[in-house]
Amino acid sequence: MSQKAQLPSLTGHRLKTRKRDEKKQYDPSGFREAILEGLNEAGADLDAVSKFLDGASSKLDYRRYGVTLIEILIAGGLLAPGGILIQDGDTLCHTKTSLFGMADSLEMVRAWEQVIVKLVRRFKYLEKMHEEEMNKILVYLKGFSAQERTALAQITALWLATGQIPATILPVLINEHQVKDNTALEFLLELLVTLKAEKGGQVVINMIKKSGLETRLMEFFPANNQQQTEENFVKTFMARDLPEVVSFRKAQAGQTAKKELHTLVRDAIEEDKPVKDIIAEVKDAMAKTPGIQEQDAVVMIWMSVMSIVEWNKKEDLLQEQALRHIKKYIPVFAAFTGNAKSEMALLNKIQEYCYDNMNFLKTFNKIVLLLYKTDVLSEEVVLKWYKDGHSARGWTAFSDQMKKFVEWLEAAEEESDEEDD
Repeated sequence: MSQKAQLPSLTGHRLKTRKRDEKKQYDPSGFREAILEGLNEAGADLDAVSKFLDGASSKLDYRRYGVTLIEILIAGGLLAPGGILIQDGDTLCHTKTSLFGMADSLEMVRAWEQVIVKLVRRFKYLEKMHEEEMNKILVYLKGFSAQERTALAQITALWLATGQIPATILPVLINEHQVKDNTALEFLLELLVTLKAEKGGQVVINMIKKSGLETRLMEFFPANNQQQTEENFVKTFMARDLPEVVSFRKAQAGQTAKKELHTLVRDAIEEDKPVKDIIAEVKDAMAKTPGIQEQDAVVMIWMSVMSIVEWNKKEDLLQEQALRHIKKYIPVFAAFTGNAKSEMALLNKIQEYCYDNMNFLKTFNKIVLLLYKTDVLSEEVVLKWYKDGHSARGWTAFSDQMKKFVEWLEAAEEESDEEDD
């Protein structure tokens, strides 16, 4: 019976391999040199770069040295603390085939973004390493040239736009050595301008919110020479065509001021301060914060007044308790309903409050009547509210309650017109 011939032995023979393939699998220096050699061979041909990176994955340990790989693709070599490329005598330690070495235009930045995105999508475990590397590299800005910082800001914006990296890495930019000479600010501006060009102004605002920077934007400005002023903030962002950020900051400042005013009013009421003192404190706070309008103030006053009481669970007792409590603060409401807009804001807030707190549902018309009799709400505003100015919430129930009162107001208005005639 014939036997199969044995396979020829390779003992004593040496397969011909490329030098970079002989690097030790777990040798960081060997890994770096192998990647640099492959990138240098690919040169400016980014398709060749992608093919090399894909093929090298079977010979080089991307799982172990993924952060090193991404750092080389961005900076062209490994970075010492501060962002300077590490030099190692005559050993190959950097390459021009990298983002920093080639990205002299947004078009080239886009091309490199695709190279790295394809790599990360091919090897999903690199996603976390990519984020880790960006957290590190974004504090090295001062070590890069102006062109390198621009390219890094642009590619960061592209990665943020596609969700390749999370927005939560951006606060790492705020540190004293990068803020004091506007390095961090210029980087942020370039990033936001690129992001706006890619996805629009609303995405810029959404990204700021996701990053946690919504209350920290002023921290990008150096504290010296009065640079941390609203005027300088507006001037800087408008100069880069980012009015959305200016508007967003103003809105944020307004929300913060409203919260502070709400706390002020609530504390004053809890301390049972005289109504004249409450009025004075609120007006003083409004004077210091021009963004707060009278209609904002009266709504916050209502919410503060109603939030400090433990309400009775019995409906008939609740009505009596609510009217007695509200009556005490009539002068405060009157002080901040000097125009129809404020009256309407208060009336709609009362409607929403009574709808949200169902025990107050049948008390609504009693509250409105009290405020009408004490001249907090005018006849014109009540009629306007009933006709087309009301909130949609619970309208069926409230319109039934208010029907007779509105009919009485309309009849009184007609009689008054006849008397005038």
